[in-house]
Amino acid sequence: MATTALIITIILFIAGLIGTILPVLPGAVLIYGGMVFYGFMTGFSTLNAYFYVLQGVVFILIFFIDYFASAVGTKRFGGSKQAAWGSVIGSIIGIITMGPLGLVIGPFAGAVIAELIRGTELKQTLRAGFGTLVGLLGGTVLKLFAEIIMIIYFFMRIS
Repeated sequence: MATTALIITIILFIAGLIGTILPVLPGAVLIYGGMVFYGFMTGFSTLNAYFYVLQGVVFILIFFIDYFASAVGTKRFGGSKQAAWGSVIGSIIGIITMGPLGLVIGPFAGAVIAELIRGTELKQTLRAGFGTLVGLLGGTVLKLFAEIIMIIYFFMRIS
């Protein structure tokens, strides 16, 4: 039973990592879900509550990275505080209205719209929007790093 659970868990891990790069699948959810699945299938014999709480904290941090990485990129490229908030709001609205594609378009549009409302010149407005994309890319790298650490810790605990 443990072998079957491990195989399914590894499949979920791979799908989760792919989902982080191509936001069609919920990456962190699949990775954490794989760990919970493995726990249930093995009667939680090797993974205790401490493990799941620690992984849960990293899981929550990954979600914060999703929303705030674009805001950090916006600020880094000279966007205003309003543009940074616009990118966060755009992320939320984008994912709700456009699905995975909204995760890219939403923050960019939110930052650009916020800068346009402020009356910022077009060149700086687009620069702030570009910053959201850079932040999104940086956030993706950071999420992948955190997810890989989660997976490594999982394998350290079950061996």
